[in-house]
Amino acid sequence: MYGGGYIPGSASPQEAPKEDPEKLAEFEEKINRGEKIEPHDWMPYEYRRQLIRMIEQHAHSEIIGALPEGTWITRAPGFKRKLALMAKVQDEVGHAQLLYSAAETLGKSREQMINDLLSGKSKYSNVFNYPAKTWADAAIIAWLVDAGAIINQTTNSKGSYGPYCRALERICWEESFHLRYGYDTVVALATGTKKQRQMVQDALNRWWRPIMHFFGPPDKISVHTEKLVRWKVKLATNDEMRQQFLNMYVPKIRELGLEIPDPILHKDPETGKWIYSDPDWDEFFRVINGNGPCNKERLAVRKKAEMMGQWVRRALRNPRQQYVTPLA
Repeated sequence: MYGGGYIPGSASPQEAPKEDPEKLAEFEEKINRGEKIEPHDWMPYEYRRQLIRMIEQHAHSEIIGALPEGTWITRAPGFKRKLALMAKVQDEVGHAQLLYSAAETLGKSREQMINDLLSGKSKYSNVFNYPAKTWADAAIIAWLVDAGAIINQTTNSKGSYGPYCRALERICWEESFHLRYGYDTVVALATGTKKQRQMVQDALNRWWRPIMHFFGPPDKISVHTEKLVRWKVKLATNDEMRQQFLNMYVPKIRELGLEIPDPILHKDPETGKWIYSDPDWDEFFRVINGNGPCNKERLAVRKKAEMMGQWVRRALRNPRQQYVTPLA
């Protein structure tokens, strides 16, 4: 049933079966021709493993990513912004469901994925392990974190695995509205009162480093990039996407009169690439491995939601039985 003899969760990378060289050559030729790989197609163990890891982490990030913004729904300034933020958070949760469905086509069940998230086995984006202290934090997340997500997702929507690409195409349409909402909110603050301008500058100062971490570690230390690019699971490296983000958004940030908290940030006139301060990759790895400011808080909220929803799942499986809603 599974290409390369791999049943997800049944073997470690070190125990992966040796691939049939003819099938592997055919597989890579198909990718090089620009054709999509579909769930019924043969695929190597490592391709499937990396896709599960990547799509599952993306799905988890959409779910967890709704939490820092979600805390601001009731506190958003005005009814219009409350409605807009509520719609955005709802979209993010819907994106997770699309992505879990795409990952399930590779043979790992949604239940396994959720269990691995709650146990800490599976990761999600480091950027969602920081607190949204003010309304301006929610605005910066909606604009710049979503901007980074769109760069990543638009690029990878042209990749080699059909179900993931189709999910990303739909997600990117919705993310483009999120981006406009975030930009509008930041503009309102940046052109508002002195207190509002200071609030959004403080938020940018807090979020700049996590945003620089968002695309992943530098290519020279990334353990996954080379293979993912070769098989067109990723269409650009971490550093390439980070440069694209800086090209697009540094001018926009400065246009609003905001100061980017990096004293050496500049574009090299010879290479055309941005030079920036070391964003502390030790911090990135600490956070991604569960030791960030909000890791425990985020998982605790998700665990509570999972527990509170158990009776619904049982009721759907056994509609004739009666269930009592658990107390909060």
